[in-house]
Amino acid sequence: MNKPGLVEAIARTLAISKAKAGHIVDLFFGDHGLIAAELRRGGKVQISGFGNFETRKRAARQGRSPRTGKAISIKATVAPVFRAGKGLKETVNKKR
Repeated sequence: MNKPGLVEAIARTLAISKAKAGHIVDLFFGDHGLIAAELRRGGKVQISGFGNFETRKRAARQGRSPRTGKAISIKATVAPVFRAGKGLKETVNKKR
């Protein structure tokens, strides 16, 4: 499912317009949404039964350019990560 599919499913489930459903999706998952804002502040978002959104620091390191094979420096970064919770893992792994 992609973003338009999620918007459509929310609109259908809540019997609201797609525009309002789009605002709801953006409120949580948009570039300036609640999850991104909390991660930007260095926080963590924990949704019981679903999972955790958090950040991890990646150290600077040496890499290789695939085009030339030369060694290049890769800067340190902070990457957003998602860890699935127990409830989500169990739901996905249930026998059908």
